[in-house]
Amino acid sequence: MALSYRPTDDDAVLSDINTTPLVDVMLVLLIIFLITIPVVTTSIKVDLPKESNAVRETKPENIVVSVDSQGAIFWYDTKITSVDLGKRLSTVASRTPQPEVQIRGDGKADYKSIGQIVTAARSAGIAKIGFITEPAPK
Repeated sequence: MALSYRPTDDDAVLSDINTTPLVDVMLVLLIIFLITIPVVTTSIKVDLPKESNAVRETKPENIVVSVDSQGAIFWYDTKITSVDLGKRLSTVASRTPQPEVQIRGDGKADYKSIGQIVTAARSAGIAKIGFITEPAPK
């Protein structure tokens, strides 16, 4: 069996671009977009809540009690003892409307000092006690 080689025109270089894969890809993308567009746009009208960061203002009638890292108690900026704290909170509890007691505790403060303030406020009849913190870094 002998092999013979004869040149034909079929071996000529094809310089045309084959667009069949391009058309296939475009049809697949068109189908994907036609399927996903109804998912993105919904037909139900809903009024979504808006996020708001309201800064809490300290009202003049609120009482700010601070505790430093050594456990000292401060009524605004004045250093007081726990006996004075009880007397002042009893006076404040009789006001109408009753102010809120806001506690600013140092992160290194002993829990005992903050617990004394909470106990004194509850025994004086204070209804609202809040803790002032700093927001976490973003």
